[in-house]
Amino acid sequence: MRGLTKAISSTHPSLHLFHPNVESFVWNNLIRFRVKFKPKLAHHSPLSLYLRMRFHAVTPDLHTFPFLLQSLNNPSHLSLALQLHVQIFLLGLSDDPFVQTSLINMYSSCGSVPFAHRVFDEIPQPDVSSWNAIIHANAKVGMIHVARKLFDHMPQRNVISWSCMIHGYVSCGEYKAALSLFRNLQVLEGHRIRPNEFTLTSVLSACAKLGALQHGKWVHAYIDKSGMKIDVVLGTALIDMYAKCGNIERAKCIFYNMGLEEKDVMAWSAIIAALAMHGLSKECIELFEKMINDGVWPNAVTFVGVLCACVHGGLVSEGNQYFKRMKEEYGVSPLIQHYGCMVDLYSRAGRIGDAWDIVKSIPMEPDVMIWGALLSGARMHGDIETCEISIKKLIELDPKNSGAYVLLSNVYAKMGKWREVRHLRDVMELRGVKKVPGCSLVEIDGVLHEFSAGEDSHPETQNIYRMIDEIMKRLEKHGYIRNTNEVLLDLDEEGKELALSLHSEKLALAFCFLRTSPGTTIRIVKNLRICSDCHVVMKMVSREFKREIIVRDCNRFHHFKNGVCSCKDYW
Repeated sequence: MRGLTKAISSTHPSLHLFHPNVESFVWNNLIRFRVKFKPKLAHHSPLSLYLRMRFHAVTPDLHTFPFLLQSLNNPSHLSLALQLHVQIFLLGLSDDPFVQTSLINMYSSCGSVPFAHRVFDEIPQPDVSSWNAIIHANAKVGMIHVARKLFDHMPQRNVISWSCMIHGYVSCGEYKAALSLFRNLQVLEGHRIRPNEFTLTSVLSACAKLGALQHGKWVHAYIDKSGMKIDVVLGTALIDMYAKCGNIERAKCIFYNMGLEEKDVMAWSAIIAALAMHGLSKECIELFEKMINDGVWPNAVTFVGVLCACVHGGLVSEGNQYFKRMKEEYGVSPLIQHYGCMVDLYSRAGRIGDAWDIVKSIPMEPDVMIWGALLSGARMHGDIETCEISIKKLIELDPKNSGAYVLLSNVYAKMGKWREVRHLRDVMELRGVKKVPGCSLVEIDGVLHEFSAGEDSHPETQNIYRMIDEIMKRLEKHGYIRNTNEVLLDLDEEGKELALSLHSEKLALAFCFLRTSPGTTIRIVKNLRICSDCHVVMKMVSREFKREIIVRDCNRFHHFKNGVCSCKDYW
């Protein structure tokens, strides 16, 4: 510490104006200012200012360290964090609750949850802020079950406690648990604790991930009833929720009802991404041009949405144009996501050579997304050589990536190369790679129901299978023929047909027929790409049964109505 003091002693000539007896609150305010505005130069950092404070023999007080500790926020700062902790102890300030909470947050930001726990465990009676800090520290690094145990043992909770825990579940991908905890908040403490904007933003995010439209609508109603202002944060969360739950018209309504001051680049980017996701490519591009005309400057996220719109719409020339404009007109340097969109754009259009040119031009190392896009496009157009190169690269980057094996298996299966399919299966088994099972989710009367491919554990399995048989028989009368080309197992035709009929989205569809009245829109969220056979089934069902069906797969939305899909069979 002495060496560091000498090294920076001449970096603040202006501070020589301060007399050693200057009150500590002046230095505290200077430190707080530096923390707030995050200077890039080390000799302007809050820590250097603190050392000058000590150099002038000004003693820190209880208000010094809570500001200073905020500036230590990555693992490289851990050594300095420990030194400051020692000084806090020697100054007799370590028993202050505000300082204790700041220490927990500091160690959490420096990536040392064990040290954060050590501070927490040494507090005789932690206050609610300290409890919240240690819960957040665990949730942030994925230790969500530890965070939940702490949460359950809290003697008293406030809205921050609940928000930290709900946000933690969302960050860890446990969306159902997040919604369940939010319901507990309403039941247990609804009379005392009111969710704030941060709480509701996290809940809306969980709804968006699950496609839980009814839950999302309830949250929206709660926002309106509570008189909360739909600012850019809540507005963007609502746009994202409605779009990902399949209600793009409601998402657009939220956007257009937002005030001009709320429509910053974040809100514009959200609605542009929403339109792209639903395949409304031309409307997306028109809205982008309106954004520019309204004087809102696009960022990297905006262009990901625009390029995705071009991908889903097959707009190759437009995508190429926007990729150039992004750099030349708006000074946005392409990220790996933008290059991935361009590879996807060319690959889907069958321009594999152009896709390869993009891959070779990428200044950074191509990632899983790049090779996955190239593999997917090459698979669609039967380019075996590119498929094999892509899968080798994918396996190098992610040896457990089951999607790569499955895509290549689909190519071989299409060509009837069952020996190669079996070989890939053997390789997967040898390497311990397990295929991600197809899973579909539907929400009925506010309850989420999940189905896995070939599942027989659902309490209504027999009724679901009978309904599937009825649906298929009716479709067969109107010309449906099962497409067994992409079944990955070398089964006889009867076995292939059975495997197809048990895909998770078909199970979810049959369940919705059992539980909803005729004419009700069906919304299904699937974790994988919808297969060509299920796509045909959904189109025919929408026509023969007069049902609108909305399917969200891992790539985009498919709106099936009157026998036609919004993707125009390009997905």
